[in-house]
Amino acid sequence: MQYKLYNRKLTVIIDSLGGEIKGMLSADGTEYLWNGNPKYWDGQSPNLFPFVGRLTGGHYTFEGREYRMDIHGFLKSQQMTCRESSTSRLVLSLTDNSKTREEYPFAFDFTIIYELHEDKLSICFQVENTDDKRMYFGLGGHPGFHVPLDKTQSFEDYYLEFDSAEDVKAVVLTKECFVTRQRIPFLPQDGKILWLKHSLFDNDAIVLTGMSPAVTLKSNTSSRSIRVEYPAMPYLGLWHMPKTDAPYLCIEPWLSLPSEADTVTAFEDKEDLVCLQPGKTYRNTWSITCRE
Repeated sequence: MQYKLYNRKLTVIIDSLGGEIKGMLSADGTEYLWNGNPKYWDGQSPNLFPFVGRLTGGHYTFEGREYRMDIHGFLKSQQMTCRESSTSRLVLSLTDNSKTREEYPFAFDFTIIYELHEDKLSICFQVENTDDKRMYFGLGGHPGFHVPLDKTQSFEDYYLEFDSAEDVKAVVLTKECFVTRQRIPFLPQDGKILWLKHSLFDNDAIVLTGMSPAVTLKSNTSSRSIRVEYPAMPYLGLWHMPKTDAPYLCIEPWLSLPSEADTVTAFEDKEDLVCLQPGKTYRNTWSITCRE
């Protein structure tokens, strides 16, 4: 089922399947969100839980037992339940079930709270541990945006502007997109500007750490822009389908990283996963602003 948030500036379509955003339409009819064309990528904005990225061998262990899980976790394939719906606020939730327990041996309540104010969509991920043991998880966003936003422009007319010049590092990945321990300096122009070109993604995703907590996708030839803020997400993925002229860019705030190369992940030992005590609740809020 699909739900609609709207006001005079922005209309947002959200699907109960995975709580995925399916549209972000401005008042003048401009669609900011990628359309899911399978020629390049059939996703649009999947929510990532309880793991980000790939698991080595497609599996992990917890307390010595092995579990299998697909890339980016199972949330994207689960129907969520609507707990609240209005023109400005939508609350969707997923409670553990027989399917999730096959992949993830924890009792939980995962909630996404969407709130629309003017041209800004706030997204709050909330995880409640309803189990009697500690639970471990990662999470993140994976929204894709049309680039260019105007038909008269090209992909190369756009750039990413970080809020400040930080000591940004790129996480070195293997060709299979597993994590290594290596971090290398990532030096945008003036420390803040990264001009887009398709070849940036010839080796798949760019994963950054140490960056400013917000980035804006913009162009010098248009007033339109997309700002993504992620104050409590320590990693940022940038991606489009490798070695293509894909007309979109994914800006992905991540709480955690994929598995390390050649290492089967033990959830209780992975340092960047959240360890949540029984009865406790974790919240992480980020946002997307679409400006005309």
